[in-house]
Amino acid sequence: MKFSELGLSKDILDAIATHGYVEATPIQEKTIPLTLAGHDVIGQAQTGTGKTAAFGLPILEHIDLNNKNIQALIVSPTRELAIQTAEELKKLGRDKRVDVQVVFGGADIRRQIQNLKSHPQILVGTPGRLLDHINRKTVKIDNVRTLVLDEADEMLNMGFLDDIEAIISKTPAERQTLLFSATMPPAIKRIGVKFMTNPEHIQIEAKELTTDLVDQYFVRMRENEKFDTMTRIFDVQAPKLAIVFGRTKRRVEELSRGLEARGYHAAGLHGDLTQQMRSRVLAQFKSHEINILVATDVAARGLDVKDVSHVYNFDIPQDPESYVHRIGRTGRAGAKGVSVTFVAPNEMDYLRAVEDLTKKRMTPLEPASLKDARIGKINNAAGEVAKLIEATEVSEIQTQVDALTAKYTAEQLAAAVLSSVADLEKQNTPVEITRERPLPRRKGGNGSRGGSRNGGNRRNGGGYRGNRDRRGNGESSHGGGNRRSGGATNERRFGDYKRRDGRSNESRRNSSGGRREFTVREKD
Repeated sequence: MKFSELGLSKDILDAIATHGYVEATPIQEKTIPLTLAGHDVIGQAQTGTGKTAAFGLPILEHIDLNNKNIQALIVSPTRELAIQTAEELKKLGRDKRVDVQVVFGGADIRRQIQNLKSHPQILVGTPGRLLDHINRKTVKIDNVRTLVLDEADEMLNMGFLDDIEAIISKTPAERQTLLFSATMPPAIKRIGVKFMTNPEHIQIEAKELTTDLVDQYFVRMRENEKFDTMTRIFDVQAPKLAIVFGRTKRRVEELSRGLEARGYHAAGLHGDLTQQMRSRVLAQFKSHEINILVATDVAARGLDVKDVSHVYNFDIPQDPESYVHRIGRTGRAGAKGVSVTFVAPNEMDYLRAVEDLTKKRMTPLEPASLKDARIGKINNAAGEVAKLIEATEVSEIQTQVDALTAKYTAEQLAAAVLSSVADLEKQNTPVEITRERPLPRRKGGNGSRGGSRNGGNRRNGGGYRGNRDRRGNGESSHGGGNRRSGGATNERRFGDYKRRDGRSNESRRNSSGGRREFTVREKD
């Protein structure tokens, strides 16, 4: 369906055309008319299906430019998604001159306070930092007309439920509420019942979520073979821009260092990086200064970068829904994409769970041999040499060129240049990747040991959803149940909270011994 058929004004349609949108996605087609009509809406769809425009376009349509109060509030689980959403709304609202601001943890709050003095009509923020501003009275949301809870299940899993309810309580009772979530656990349904008025429920089926434009492969091998296998596939496939997903922060750091050691332009992105570092890494990736981004699920939440050609799942996700989110980073805007998932033999049940969700079987991929990888690397180098030749001014180095061509054949010179550019010696650089604790065997449910998706008692098989490594520095977008009710919880709030002693959140043993807890002391 064309956007012109959805009841939007000319100003908004012009902005859509400038932005490069042509036809509405299923979630946009079904949501925009309802939102324009003032209905509360629950939209169930994965990241990458166009949700930002689905709620953003009607919000921009209804903004009163003469009203300097915050008229729309969008709550996002992570700083990356908040920034991405704000940037999208700024672009779509540029012609209408709508003021959009964003607030999130891990950044200078004084600068945010200064920016808020511009009286934005739309405010995007993460829960912890929004509450901080509300308590400081630097943000007033008592005139909000539209409230959006984006990635609601993710905010629940990260332990933000109390914060969300506190924020909602500060908004007017007479408002429009839009809730978007990839899944609908009971706690999300309770939010809908408690805070929404006769909401319309829009659900995009799984078959619509996994694009046919993404070719999905898996490689089965032992854990200690993954890194060598992955780099050889890199050399054969030559990804233009790729994202590698790892389960923990330690994994991301080791993978990014190992890739750099082997000559790839790579960098890591995880929750312990400062906002300045995160912004720099993302800018390098978007500008193709680096072409391989290694990230955790949390850090990549909401990441929208054009031209991502490949997604590699170094660690298969524990939740099948996370897989759909991951591969949604490629195959965008009509472009073809490729995903490759590396699976240990004891993880095949997780692969089958993904296939059951996506309604699509992955194609087994034969690991590339070292010989294949060397040939691939040389072929890639040949393309780089061609670019070097085009960019080289021969007249400036004519004397040296004449000396070399007099001494060596063209074949010898070409071979030397190819060998230098390909840097084949780095293929053999030893890299050690620490073995992670294996995923628990699936016995039903969504990746837990027979427990529910939102946790469960560890002794009874619920398992920790946090995927911590042995040093306690794991990171996951999957939260847990309520500890008081016997659940194992992981309530670290990335970017918005830190411990009172200033150190990063880590697991500790309490005096009773054995039980590990994640503690959150105070806001930053």
